Amino acid sequence: MKEALSARAALAECRYAPDRLVPVLGEKWIPCERRCLPSARRFVRDVAADWGAAVDVPEVAELLVSELVTNALTHGAAGTHAIRVTVSREEELLVVDVHDTCPVLPRLRLASPLDLSGRGLAIVQTFSHDWGWTVTPYGKSVWFQLIAWPRSGEPIAVR
Repeated sequence: MKEALSARAALAECRYAPDRLVPVLGEKWIPCERRCLPSARRFVRDVAADWGAAVDVPEVAELLVSELVTNALTHGAAGTHAIRVTVSREEELLVVDVHDTCPVLPRLRLASPLDLSGRGLAIVQTFSHDWGWTVTPYGKSVWFQLIAWPRSGEPIAVR
């Protein structure tokens, strides 16, 4: 019950909700196996490049989706067969969602210099325009946004 209340409180802070009516540029289901991580990275990079995202956006999106898919494989995909990755566009934003079946919300950790893991969400927070998560009927979606198609004269800024 306490986790459900925490999830609802966290959801109230989210500004973005996946699965809204926005143009989906691509969707990929990958098996819950580490060997499939490169496929997810290539998919997101290629979709961003194919749709003419700004310089460096395909590579940054590739890095960030790698972190989210790794987290889904490590923490959220136990007992499931697949992870869904969607790439969509909301005005100037490229939005990437990684869906898994685990309802436990991700948490940002402060990794020590000697820790071998625990930096993924910090990387996503640092390099994305915005990021967050949403509980879905089937688990959760962890997402990030990048300014990929800036309006003319608008600087590209990371929060």
